[in-house]
Amino acid sequence: MTTKDLVAQIEKKKSFLCIGLDVDVAKIPKHLLEDEDPIFAFNKAIIDATHHLAVAYKPNTAFYEAYGIKGWKSLEKTIRYLNKNFPEIFTIADAKRGDIGNTSTMYAKAFFEDLAFDSVTVAPYMGKDSVEPFLAFEDKHTILLALTSNKGAFDFQVKISEGKEIYKTVLETSKQWTNSHNLMYVVGATKAEYLADIRKIVPSSFLLVPGVGAQGGNLQEVCKYGMTENVGLLINSSRGIIYASQEADYAQAAAVAAGELQLQMLAILHDR
Repeated sequence: MTTKDLVAQIEKKKSFLCIGLDVDVAKIPKHLLEDEDPIFAFNKAIIDATHHLAVAYKPNTAFYEAYGIKGWKSLEKTIRYLNKNFPEIFTIADAKRGDIGNTSTMYAKAFFEDLAFDSVTVAPYMGKDSVEPFLAFEDKHTILLALTSNKGAFDFQVKISEGKEIYKTVLETSKQWTNSHNLMYVVGATKAEYLADIRKIVPSSFLLVPGVGAQGGNLQEVCKYGMTENVGLLINSSRGIIYASQEADYAQAAAVAAGELQLQMLAILHDR
């Protein structure tokens, strides 16, 4: 999927909502446990109820890998369902991969060719040759961890090294890599005050912004400092939507929660 395609979806739906499909079997409605594949059954219902409100879905692969081969098959069925029924929706494998070149090439093949995701999250710590294999795939996007929403981000990412914060070095350096036009970046909603500086470095890149909702991020603050002419933001909400209810009405409750966020986004788009 091209960035142009993604922007078209945002304009059509008046939404820049990404829904995180982070499925914990212990939290899904009990009746689903009787299904042959409870994880996929849960995801399918959430997708069917919210696809008109979201422009992206983001399964965190850890929530599938934890269940072994069955979980991986659930992930595979989920992405196949999305690509077949809603090919216009942007898909993100939240895998946080990154390794030496040959290994990164195989990770990229797994997510871009076999599973056919539109994008994958990648850790930049090992540098250029661990990221460029992902960037080599045409019309696929590498979402680089820049400034994350967790408390541990302060351990390294905002530390000063050679006169600047490390996250700024990551942003500036990554722009020099081959096919850097395929880069997007993860910036946590809980770090909204940093967005003005981030936009000075990557003024037009799309940012994947987790942390709105359960983690306390503020949508209005993120948009105030991070929005671009083409919106340039994918606001992710996971627990606040998919676990809006743990009863039989979970899909409808998810749609209500997603709809509330989409209405806020509509208002922001109208006022900008």
